[in-house]
Amino acid sequence: MLRFAAIGLDHRHIYDLTAGLLAAGAECIGYDPVTTDPRVLAGFQKRFSYLPALERSRLLDDPSVDFIVIAAVPRDRAALAIEAMRRGKDVMVDKPGVVDIDQLDAVEATMRETGRIWSVALGTLLSPAVQEALRVAQSGELGRLVSLTSLAPHRLNRALRPDWFFDKPAYGGIINDIGVHSIDTFMAFAGTSEPVVAHAMIGCFGTAPPGFEDFAEVTLRGGGMTGSMRVDWFTPDGLQDWGDGRLFLVGTDGTLELRKNLDIEGRPGGNHMFVANRERTRHVDCGALPVCYYADFLADVRDRAGRVLADGRIVAACRVALRCQAAAERFIP
Repeated sequence: MLRFAAIGLDHRHIYDLTAGLLAAGAECIGYDPVTTDPRVLAGFQKRFSYLPALERSRLLDDPSVDFIVIAAVPRDRAALAIEAMRRGKDVMVDKPGVVDIDQLDAVEATMRETGRIWSVALGTLLSPAVQEALRVAQSGELGRLVSLTSLAPHRLNRALRPDWFFDKPAYGGIINDIGVHSIDTFMAFAGTSEPVVAHAMIGCFGTAPPGFEDFAEVTLRGGGMTGSMRVDWFTPDGLQDWGDGRLFLVGTDGTLELRKNLDIEGRPGGNHMFVANRERTRHVDCGALPVCYYADFLADVRDRAGRVLADGRIVAACRVALRCQAAAERFIP
């Protein structure tokens, strides 16, 4: 059984990452209790009360630990991952894995030097609905893909956010933070690791503190198709989920829509897929499909087969997100 430790308990995503790995058959030997947000630590201890709190150095030096899972403040994730890799550990890190190009270059260099795995938990990997949509697209049912449109609104939940959440150097900007999911998704459907950035815009529409990036849009081209992506922090409190994420695909022979989080007037739950082709329309409930990312990651740790990192898209998606973030036009109305 593969063994791991949790380090950097600064974001609530650590709950899902830990739970997903445990469900896939890994064993957690403990966690580093150092945190910038005691509420995250308390939540982790409540969910995993049987796990021991241990010093970081002890976890990193334990030869029985195969990999480390990290959800630290984003600006600290690269350094922690590099330290773990240099001590012989593979790494699963919450997104964003880095906050600037220098960090990404350092991580990539460490991967080459050590032969260690560095994987970022991106939505394309974590969403069974996106995986099923990708299977449909690759089957040819939609014909040649023409365009992808991704809408990724998020709820701000200000009361739950620590100070670093509003500090751009700490999280790297809105496109780097949450836009990387949509960028990775486009690259998966387009089958390209080097899309052209046709447009990038970041809006600051008045969410306090001044200058906080609360909206962004990106247009990419590659693989013979176009992609338009929107991310924002404007999900209204009245919505029953943290966002109404949607994905639209247009092909020469059909269309596909994903309602990732909810169907606001219809079917319960999330992960709804709607397909229209030349013969018919259909609804597919993807809610019961398995999340394969954790099992694939564990398999890669065991046999180094490269299921998660085979095409280099994770590193490439992080690089494209950083390029978009740096090049984006700023709009402050």
